[in-house]
Amino acid sequence: MIGAITHVPTVFFYRSSTSTRLRTTDSGLLDHLKDSLARTLVKFYPLAGRLEPIGRGRFDLDCNGLGVLFIEAEAQTTSLDDLGDLSCCTDFQPLIPEVDYDRPIGEWPLLLVQVTKFGCGGIGLGFSISHAVVDGLSALHFKNEWARVTRGEGIGTAPYLDRGVLRAGLPPVSRQPRFDPAEFQRPPVLLPDVGCSNNKGAKPYHHETTVAKLKMTKTKVQMLKDMANAGGRTPSSTFDGRPFSTYETLTAHTWRCACKARKLRPDQPTSVGVCVDSRRRTSPPLPDAYFGNAVLDVKAAALAGDVVARPLGFAAGKIRKAVEKADSSEFLSSAVDYLKNQPDLSEFQDFHAEDDDVDDGPFFGMPNLGVISWLRLPMVGLDFGFGKEVYMGSTHEFDGDTMLLPGRDGDGAIVVAICLRVDHMEAFKRCFYGDIVV
Repeated sequence: MIGAITHVPTVFFYRSSTSTRLRTTDSGLLDHLKDSLARTLVKFYPLAGRLEPIGRGRFDLDCNGLGVLFIEAEAQTTSLDDLGDLSCCTDFQPLIPEVDYDRPIGEWPLLLVQVTKFGCGGIGLGFSISHAVVDGLSALHFKNEWARVTRGEGIGTAPYLDRGVLRAGLPPVSRQPRFDPAEFQRPPVLLPDVGCSNNKGAKPYHHETTVAKLKMTKTKVQMLKDMANAGGRTPSSTFDGRPFSTYETLTAHTWRCACKARKLRPDQPTSVGVCVDSRRRTSPPLPDAYFGNAVLDVKAAALAGDVVARPLGFAAGKIRKAVEKADSSEFLSSAVDYLKNQPDLSEFQDFHAEDDDVDDGPFFGMPNLGVISWLRLPMVGLDFGFGKEVYMGSTHEFDGDTMLLPGRDGDGAIVVAICLRVDHMEAFKRCFYGDIVV
C-alpha cells in the first residue's frame, strides 16, 4: 500500500517458427492462450480480483474473481524487423495494455494482457500487472507458470499466498520505530530558482521527457568499478575493504551523471530510491514461492555537489549504506510497525504522476532518481510453446525512472534504461560515457 500502486509494463517479442509445438500463426493460438491463462489463474486467483479501498489510504485485495483483461490486437502492416533493433527501441507503449486510471481504483484489473499479431507472423505479448499486488519476482513466477500450462506441463510451483508471514492484519508490535522514519519522508524537492528558463513554472513532473537505453560493455563496467574502488579505500567509502558491486557502481555513476546533466546547485539535496527485496531479509526468510509484493524502497541521500565533486566511491558508499540498513529483520519489522501506525498511507503512495491535479506522494524525478535492478531476475527464456522470446522490454514514462538490465548477448554487458527531461538527456549521455576514465 506504499510506493507504486499502479501497474508495471513489460512486453515479450516472439518470431514466427515452424519447428515448435505451438506456432504463433496457429489459428487457435489466442483461444489456447486464453484457456491456459484461465487455468493458471485458478492457482493465482488474487490476480483475478480487485483492490477495494477501505479508507485512510488503505485497501484490501478482494479475491472476487472479476477476472483479467485479455486484449487481441493486430499490426498486419508491420513486421518485427520494421521495429529495428529492439534493444534500442524506446516506444513499446502501443504493445502494452493500457490501464484507465481515471476509473475508481476498485475497477482496475490487476492483470492486463495484450497479444499483438505482426504481419511477419511474430507476436508481441504485453503485460500490465499491479505493483500493489506483486513485485518483480512474483510477476515472473506467474508468467513462467502460465507458460508451463500453455505448453501442457501444468503448474510447477504453486504460489504461497499466506500474507500472515508479513504480519498482515495483525496490530503493530511497537509504537516506537527502531529506525529513522526519514526513510519514508518524501524525497528532496528542487531549491528555488533552479531549472531551465523555458520550463520555469511547470510542475517538476509535467516536463517533456524522453527515454534512452545506454549499453555499458563488460570492459566499461569494470573500468567504472575500478574508479569506484580506487582512492583511500576508507571504511566510509568501501566498507571494510569490500569492493563495490556492479549495481552499486552503476547506480552511483548514473546518479552522478544525472546531477551533472541537470546542473543541480552544489547545495541541492538529492536522493536515489533503491528497491530492496525483503524475501531473504526477514526472520525467518519468506517462503521461496511467496506471491505478493515483498519489496521496500530505501533512499540514498547526499548533496549534489558532493555526488559530483567527490570520488565515485562516495556515491557508491551512500547506496551501499542505504541497502545495508534494510538487511536487518528488525529494520523491516519496525518499518511495518511504523506504517501500521500511520493515520493515512496516501502520502506514501506514488500515484501523483498519473493525475495532473495531484501533488502528493513521493517524486523521484528531478532532483532525484529511482533505480530498479533486474540484473538478477531471470528475465529471459519465457517459452509458451512457440520458442523463447527474442527480446523483452519495458516502458518508462516519468523523469528519473531508471532500470538496470542485463545485456542480451551474455557477454557481461549491461543496459541502463533511463527516462529524463528532454533538455537533460544529451548532457546525460555525454557524462555517461565521457566520465569513464582509466
